[in-house]
Amino acid sequence: MAVDSAAFLRLVGTLAEVEQAQNDKYTSFAVGGRKFGYHWPRTRTAGLKQTLTEQLALIAERPDVFEEQFTWGGFGWVVVQLDLIDPEELAELLYESWRLTAPPDLVQQSPDWATTPPQLRPTP
Repeated sequence: MAVDSAAFLRLVGTLAEVEQAQNDKYTSFAVGGRKFGYHWPRTRTAGLKQTLTEQLALIAERPDVFEEQFTWGGFGWVVVQLDLIDPEELAELLYESWRLTAPPDLVQQSPDWATTPPQLRPTP
């Protein structure tokens, strides 16, 4: 029950119109010019945008997996310990982060991961 950096990046790559910006410490992910996620390979963590309610629920339920990153513009960001999260749960949270950020017409054009989940394993 862990997600390595390569698997996380594969998941991000299945989302539509993702823009990446990288520096020496982390990679940020945006859609429509607005950020929805971060990845810190050194600490094997990701930062994901969530609703305030979801942020609080995740942290309260499993503080070993999730911690508060920050709140901004009515959203709560969480840091996710990739070594401690189930790949399917991470996929749901990542999709929600993207969905909260993407333009509505792009969300309508894109497959809903609830009905069409991404491939979580590398293809041979």
